[in-house]
Amino acid sequence: MTYLKKYTDGQPISRRAFLQDVLICSLGAYGGPEAHMGVFIDQMVVKKHYLSEEELIELIALCSILPGPTSTQTIVSIGYKTGGPFLALLTMLVWALPVLILMTLLSFLYQFFEHMNLDKNSLRFIGPMAVGFIVMAAYRINKKVVTDKMTFAIFLFGAIVTYLIRAPWIFPLVLITGGIVSVVASKEKNLWRRVKLHPPWVYILVFSFIAVASIVLTLTWDHILIHLFESFYRYGYLVFGGGQVVVPVMHSELVQVNQYMTNQEFLTGYGLVQGLPGPMFSFSAYAGGMAARSGGPIIQILGAVAGGIGIFLPGLLLIYFVYPVWENLKKIKGIKVSLKGINAVAGGMIGVAAIILMQQSGLNLENIVVTLLTVLILITKRIPAPFMVVIVIVAGFLIG
Repeated sequence: MTYLKKYTDGQPISRRAFLQDVLICSLGAYGGPEAHMGVFIDQMVVKKHYLSEEELIELIALCSILPGPTSTQTIVSIGYKTGGPFLALLTMLVWALPVLILMTLLSFLYQFFEHMNLDKNSLRFIGPMAVGFIVMAAYRINKKVVTDKMTFAIFLFGAIVTYLIRAPWIFPLVLITGGIVSVVASKEKNLWRRVKLHPPWVYILVFSFIAVASIVLTLTWDHILIHLFESFYRYGYLVFGGGQVVVPVMHSELVQVNQYMTNQEFLTGYGLVQGLPGPMFSFSAYAGGMAARSGGPIIQILGAVAGGIGIFLPGLLLIYFVYPVWENLKKIKGIKVSLKGINAVAGGMIGVAAIILMQQSGLNLENIVVTLLTVLILITKRIPAPFMVVIVIVAGFLIG
């Protein structure tokens, strides 16, 4: 059995024991990055002492700065800290694989309904419920990111621009603009103080090579799997935050531009992932599978694999690149300052996503009632998310 570092109480850690703790986190983590952090504190800090609470907060700050799935990168960083790059890779697999497999299977849900002669309309309440989750995500995130007049102005800029222009290229552009505005408007001094860094450049070279190669391949080889991998890999390196932030980007490209699936099918998947533990970026497996379903079952599974690998790979490579130099990197104030603007833009994007998705779901009384009830339940925290998903599915069958 391979032993790693020691606990703070002096007991040795086995790789198997650490991965069992990661699995416990994966199966108990519901509700997005904020809720996931509570699980990490309970399991990794309080119970097993893999790191201190201060170290965990620092890792959260690091992963908030980086594009990609924040909670996934945080637990991968704990794996890297505990046992190096190989344990970080195993951590990623144990954390994400269970829900990725489930979301791949759920991408066949509509075919299953068709095969069993079940009414697809029975799933109609999942979409309005998902909109309720997005409304609450927008509210919670905006409470944190809109802190002054500047961030409010950046928030409005992100909301208005992404509402008026629904092209995929607009999302990275407004995020970068928000970061630049935040830095330019900052009155802090020594934002870009020089620090000595010795990063492992091989990971950023691999990261960049895959990004460029996937774009080139889409231009020279017109295959659905190539296009899907490029799209999801791009989502993975251009989106800051969690699964809620990637929703408007995915919806614009997969539903509105390429029309791989309907608005209801998209929202069904997003609603279902709310009831499952683990990273919300696992929605990519459902979306990739749905986008590739016209090619048959094998291509559909490969589409889900392309989506899952594509969206998680950039975050993993960035952790491999950044974590070894984190102690020095966190001294650069400019990185944290730019994050204020980037997060404010992301907040605007999520708010607009809620409006757009509500419009496309249909502003009828039935949908509005489901969305409002979802928001009220989430505010009161009386019913866990998995039970909410089950309730709306049962309600769809009964009322249908």
